[in-house]
Amino acid sequence: MQHYWFGDLENGECNFVGGDNMTLATRFSEIKTDLATYRPVSVEEACACGAFPDRTIYLESLRELCSYLAEQKIKEAYEEGDAELLQMVRMLDEMDTVINSLTERATEWYIVKNPRFSRKYRSLNAMKMISIMKRERGTTLSHLAGEIERLSSSRKGLMQEISHRADEVSPNCSALVGGLVAARLLSRAGGLEQMSRMPASTIQVLGAANALFTHLRAGAPSPKHGIIFQHRRVHNAPKERRGRVARVLAGKLAIAARLDYYRGVLAPEFIEKSQIKIDAAGEESA
Repeated sequence: MQHYWFGDLENGECNFVGGDNMTLATRFSEIKTDLATYRPVSVEEACACGAFPDRTIYLESLRELCSYLAEQKIKEAYEEGDAELLQMVRMLDEMDTVINSLTERATEWYIVKNPRFSRKYRSLNAMKMISIMKRERGTTLSHLAGEIERLSSSRKGLMQEISHRADEVSPNCSALVGGLVAARLLSRAGGLEQMSRMPASTIQVLGAANALFTHLRAGAPSPKHGIIFQHRRVHNAPKERRGRVARVLAGKLAIAARLDYYRGVLAPEFIEKSQIKIDAAGEESA
């Protein structure tokens, strides 16, 4: 007996299953096909056994089932833990761009109104400038400065949520480099599954695409690190040992990503040994 998505066929007789798309999708996922004996069924055979009145209805039913299956697959993909995390990181990056652009534009506006201040503002950070602009109460500039400050506060809350979510999605990577850096690595890699398949050399330069292309095109020095430079062990390491620390850290991250994808739980012993190796890479005698 041959099993198909709509029913079973044997010697011209058809056992039509019927039902809605959910029922047919369940049957489709449970069918076990022996490719050695499998025989494709034609539209005419399916219609002849009474499963469908004509070719048009058969194709319409098949199209509806395929659409339903595709929707379910997409839904399952978006329900995975890292799908929302990737969108959160991309939103954070967009917020950074907007906040920096608005702050720069507001600062230039403030300098036009206060020319004497032009030499002083360069030594001030963005939040200090926002605070200064808010002092001009009742003005449009003061109102806009307040909006930028509120947006910055929302960014801080999003950053904390990203770090917390990364601890759940990738506990081992987060334990190695912190939730925010781990989330940025996952975002640039395209997801936890993609990162778990990457070699350490690729993870090491994630986020350094421009430098890598410059190296390939113009022969500039190859990049030694990308996003992982944001981790304190890398950017605090002496310059001559920074590349070595980045390599060791990337190697441990490659293993951590595999642990997160295939196990999904924290491995304390691995984390402890990895921290010792990474610290040793930055020492003089390493």
